[in-house]
Amino acid sequence: MARTTRSAPTLSEAVRHAEARLQLTTPGEGFTEITAEAAAFLGDIAAGAGVLTVFCRHTSASLTIQENADPDVRTDLLSALESLAPRNFGWVHDTEGPDDMPAHVRTLLTDTSLSIPVSQGRMALGTWQGLYLIEHRDRPQRREVVLVFTGTIGHMA
Repeated sequence: MARTTRSAPTLSEAVRHAEARLQLTTPGEGFTEITAEAAAFLGDIAAGAGVLTVFCRHTSASLTIQENADPDVRTDLLSALESLAPRNFGWVHDTEGPDDMPAHVRTLLTDTSLSIPVSQGRMALGTWQGLYLIEHRDRPQRREVVLVFTGTIGHMA
């Protein structure tokens, strides 16, 4: 039988809201790690406890939390996305080229928004987890990601 434990709840006061926009240029299809940029944002605002929402403002790029230790994982994930939404599928929508519709499907399969718990000013990511923007287009793209923190300021609670 599984055993579950839960820590005592922590109550916080003086909830604040902070946001920033992260501009990046991708090299084309692949994973771009943005963990350090998100952590720097939390440090700049002296985040305490709360939630970091990360939102990608595009329909042909997405966000994920994945392993950041072995780059082979990201290679295999790209292969999986290619098999699920191949460029040569015969898509009707190809306004911006043969990678256009597969990019939209791959975004549908992943996500454009993530919520990450923040504790003592740090994202509560697992040991091997990193935050990534996934570029689904073949060529370099300019992307914008919105970072929003809601919680306490000053490493409280």
